[in-house]
Amino acid sequence: MLEKLLAEIREFNDERDWAIFHSPKNLATSVLIEAAELAEIFQWLTEEESLTLEDKAMVNAEEEIADVFIYLLNLADKLGIDPVEASHKKILKNAKKYPISSSRGNRLKYTEFEDNI
Repeated sequence: MLEKLLAEIREFNDERDWAIFHSPKNLATSVLIEAAELAEIFQWLTEEESLTLEDKAMVNAEEEIADVFIYLLNLADKLGIDPVEASHKKILKNAKKYPISSSRGNRLKYTEFEDNI
């Protein structure tokens, strides 16, 4: 499924000759811009409102999530990183940094756990 999407993104970019614009720096910057546009949808909402978006806001959120994801896939592709494999590795790394005994229901960063002090 991810490979099919990546092939579609590559074809879309190739048809427009956009590789000239897709440096890692530009793609990373684009991820930030699109993520900010996603955050803007939720900026002044209450917790409850953020969980029950109105139809227009839901469509906007879907589009911004897609933009972030597409730019992330473009960046990973440009750098030769398999995002699924990288995510699995990161989950394993985070499991060590955030053991259940210290992190369950706890918002603290791992460096703030008492056993790290």
